[in-house]
Amino acid sequence: MLLKGLLLGLMLSAVCVAQAAEEVRVGAYHFPPYVIKPESTQVGGLLPELLSALNQAQSDYRFILVATSAMRRYRDLQSGRFELILFESPSWGWQAIAHTPLDLHIEDAEVYVAQVQPGRDERYFDVLTGKRMALYSGYHYGFAGFNADKQYLTEAFNAVLTYSHDSNLTMLLRGRADVALIPRSYLRAYQLRYPQQSSDLLVSQRVDQLYQHQALFRPQSVIAPEAFADMLEQLNHDGQLEQLLARFHLRGLSVLERD
Repeated sequence: MLLKGLLLGLMLSAVCVAQAAEEVRVGAYHFPPYVIKPESTQVGGLLPELLSALNQAQSDYRFILVATSAMRRYRDLQSGRFELILFESPSWGWQAIAHTPLDLHIEDAEVYVAQVQPGRDERYFDVLTGKRMALYSGYHYGFAGFNADKQYLTEAFNAVLTYSHDSNLTMLLRGRADVALIPRSYLRAYQLRYPQQSSDLLVSQRVDQLYQHQALFRPQSVIAPEAFADMLEQLNHDGQLEQLLARFHLRGLSVLERD
């Protein structure tokens, strides 16, 4: 009877712990290497691994991923479809929506890439007018004033918009585009996967934009930015965060600022 009582007590304690965990929905759209195919059963990238680490590190909150798209993610945040979204840079047009930001201090950038050709060097990227641009649909680009409108990019910059960085790089290598813009973190992973193709790519030294990644919280979010920052700081202190970022060719964050 004593053993049964102990077992029952442990089961009840486990139920109470599970019930106490507050569910936190986190928005995610296809944004490699941060998120890869969030709508699939095999979602990959930095974000799902980060959420898994946060779930293992504490029991107060349970973070779950909610798929959205690049074009509707801010509307979904406003409507309450999820509580927060990570890896959002200030130039991407979210200042007008109600939110509380948290600076993540993760370093990344977007670089210009072209095909290697005789006589072609860094100066090739000085003038983009007249060049065929391979861009990612829904992304905001510095050279275009961060205007993500498809028609504008197509008409003003002779752009082809796709949903794959690999497709854009393939277009370069096959001569169907002149310049592509690729996140530096993704490009490094691509170069490791395809070293032969990498030798045929000319990568700019200057960047189109520096990512200044923020986490955006709804005003009614079930978790405060300060609590989220504390969890990230703990992962950072334990060394887990640095290892996770390094696997995705990212650097940071030594300090978390709370806005």
